[in-house]
Amino acid sequence: MPSKILRTLPLVALAALLSGCKMVVLNPSGDIAVQQRDLIVISTILMLLIIVPVIVLTLLFAWRYRASNTKAKYDPEWYHSTPLEVVIWAAPLTIIIALGAVTWVGTHLLDPFRPLSRIDAQRPVTEDMKPLEIQVVSLDWKWLFIYPEQGIATVNEVAAPVDVPINFRITSSALMNSFSIPALAGQIYSMPGMETKLHAVINKPGSYQGFSANYSGAGFSDMHFQFKGMSQEEFGRWVVEAKTSNEDLTRAAYLQLERPSLKEPVRRFRTVDPELFAAILDRCVDTNRMCQSQMMRIDANGGLGPAGTFNVASRLAASRQKGEAAEAQAEDRNAPRQRYVMALCTPADPYGRAQAEAAN
Repeated sequence: MPSKILRTLPLVALAALLSGCKMVVLNPSGDIAVQQRDLIVISTILMLLIIVPVIVLTLLFAWRYRASNTKAKYDPEWYHSTPLEVVIWAAPLTIIIALGAVTWVGTHLLDPFRPLSRIDAQRPVTEDMKPLEIQVVSLDWKWLFIYPEQGIATVNEVAAPVDVPINFRITSSALMNSFSIPALAGQIYSMPGMETKLHAVINKPGSYQGFSANYSGAGFSDMHFQFKGMSQEEFGRWVVEAKTSNEDLTRAAYLQLERPSLKEPVRRFRTVDPELFAAILDRCVDTNRMCQSQMMRIDANGGLGPAGTFNVASRLAASRQKGEAAEAQAEDRNAPRQRYVMALCTPADPYGRAQAEAAN
């Protein structure tokens, strides 16, 4: 008897732990998360329409045709039943078609890049509803939120008014990460040099947990933040409070903030460089670094260094052989000329300078 009690204690403890779960995924506070919850519930029910009967029939057959049941009919010659075959194949096929249709429609309607069409099931988004833009940057190991219209920025804290569409523009400073607020909407990845988007709305005031859903190193476990749903008046006061901070988010301040840190506290910045997010996205907050867009432009114009030189030499040789130089000039004199870098030089490099002059 005591051994049975000891074996049941872990189950009781597990039940107690589960009773404290908030089950935020099944009880969200944002319309996008609500629609995602409904999609999960509908898909689960459709699958249970097959799973439950199969489990029940398996147990029933095992009990009915047990060795001790001599009354069960035994027919070793039986091998086929058309009605049974129709049920076995038609029922799963119908459910698979229904599940595929629901999933296809739902995933397209809930595309995170798609602007919101409704605030909730009863209220559509109207033309006079201006979305709140929030620029999100995942750092090591913290979250930076920039409000370009309000001119403020925060670390590990983000707020938005209730029933106002939110347009998140998301990127990363270095490592790929994942932005997730289960009560608001599904997770979406953040990647350096790329911008992802998430459109969402919060319908209930409150404080909700946000976190990184993608492992990114030593500080991953503490990479949390609070998302606050507020009334318009509370959000206005929150913005004013942020403007009372004594910190400014300049490029130099961002380069300091970008350095890896653990358990970063909530911070607020009263001003923010209006070009900062674009520079983060273009990978050139440090003005000594070449921007990603500049690299792409150089590549489009023939490349830099030996590769570009080879491209130019090959093009000139082909032009001389085929006589294409004159034809190219006659085709379109207004078309932009494609330029190539033949060599790099410095003032202390007379050979390189002479080579560049000869190439020009």
